[in-house]
Amino acid sequence: MKKKEAVGNIERIVFPFMSGELLSKGLEALGLPEDDGLYRTVGIRGRKSIIFLVSKYLKELELFNAVFDLVGAETGTEQGRSDLVVRHILDSLAPWKEIARLIGDRAESGYSPEIADAGSGAGFPGIPLAIIFPEAHFTLVERMSKRCAFLENCKAILGLKNVSVLNSEVENASALFFDIVVFRAFRPLDREMTQTLMRMLKPGYEGTIGGRLAAWKAKKEKIDVEMACIADVAGSFKCIRLDVPFLAHEERHLVVIP
Repeated sequence: MKKKEAVGNIERIVFPFMSGELLSKGLEALGLPEDDGLYRTVGIRGRKSIIFLVSKYLKELELFNAVFDLVGAETGTEQGRSDLVVRHILDSLAPWKEIARLIGDRAESGYSPEIADAGSGAGFPGIPLAIIFPEAHFTLVERMSKRCAFLENCKAILGLKNVSVLNSEVENASALFFDIVVFRAFRPLDREMTQTLMRMLKPGYEGTIGGRLAAWKAKKEKIDVEMACIADVAGSFKCIRLDVPFLAHEERHLVVIP
């Protein structure tokens, strides 16, 4: 079981396994198959391939985190590595079945879906999702040049041919271009940001399905308040509870906005 440990004035979670085992058991708990194959109509990588690529990604994160200020986690310690696995990798992959459904809606039309990771930072959730879904194309939109350099490096080292890096403010990204825009939201969605993100989505017309915004969020109570404030912009939305392995003590949700 998890236990809590005091570090100075900060209380942190001590996970029950080493980072490598956390990753392996976490992917299995999320229901990912062991080998590459299909999930419904969507091509996916299995746990063996995911572990190989994610392990290389984590090495790059640990190597460059201090210099590029990528994530708020310790580097060079087992605790820091475990935090990266659970709070970033597994959290990014927790809604993979819902993302697969959204991708599948597009793939049935006979083309590779275009997905943007808005404000990608260290590549979350874009790189973990691009690892799982090799047939969808991901554009990592990031305004900081040094972080873009890191993302380009990861793309090359991991051999992710389905990834592009766009050094740009989200406001300047292509309009009406993306089938899905993912956004790992650590701050509330306000009217301006919601309009900016939705401007990137393809419209629905003549019976076709419009684009979708998928935002990683935390507590349901706060989501309800947040969405009520932008109801005239966002309209209807779906809130899906996420079960992040080894993070059951923290609420996580995916908010999908058409």
